[in-house]
Amino acid sequence: MQIDIITLFPEMFEGFFNYSILKRAQTKGFLKLNLINLRDYSLNKYGSVDDYAFGGGAGMVIQIEPVMNCIEDLQKKTNYDEIIYTAPDGEMLNQKMSNDLSLKENLIILCGHYKGIDERLREHVITKEISIGDYVLSGGELASAVICDSVVRLIPGVLSDEQSALSDSFQDGLVAPAVYTRPAEYRGWKVPDVLLCGDPKKIEAWQEANAIERTRQRRPDLLK
Repeated sequence: MQIDIITLFPEMFEGFFNYSILKRAQTKGFLKLNLINLRDYSLNKYGSVDDYAFGGGAGMVIQIEPVMNCIEDLQKKTNYDEIIYTAPDGEMLNQKMSNDLSLKENLIILCGHYKGIDERLREHVITKEISIGDYVLSGGELASAVICDSVVRLIPGVLSDEQSALSDSFQDGLVAPAVYTRPAEYRGWKVPDVLLCGDPKKIEAWQEANAIERTRQRRPDLLK
């Protein structure tokens, strides 16, 4: 998979993408990640890519021309499955969306900033708008990193144990069941006996029932 991220602050990604799963994905050749500085497509010598909004109001707006020039430059070399924009009013990121995106080959993610981008880009160029929650961030870089992490870990071969991703919360519409490890008893707190019985069928039945009950308690909206 190739992910090209258009951002005003490429330095923000350096630490995040150089550790753990995302680093492993790049090392193994499953992920090619490119950070494109939108300021490289500025229309002036100052590197600015924003301007005042027509009609007035507080805040600046990312201009249409730098973004279009950047995207069209990238499209000369790559055919993209999706051009994603991170926006607080976008579709909420969930596990199904991450699963679907993990099957794509080439993605652009445009990081939002200021009051957003010129609406004409959203109308004519952007193919998918994603939000990671009902709150506002200073910019789309953190949201882009979250999207990348949730998607890349699902690519076959990235995780050492591919079954791990399939048993994550939300894959089956439920939160994951409770998990325990050694010691079996600590300060009088005991692991459920069924998990120590060695019977796979009984363990699986307990895990399913526990996942349903935890979902009912913590995320009842998922059961509707």
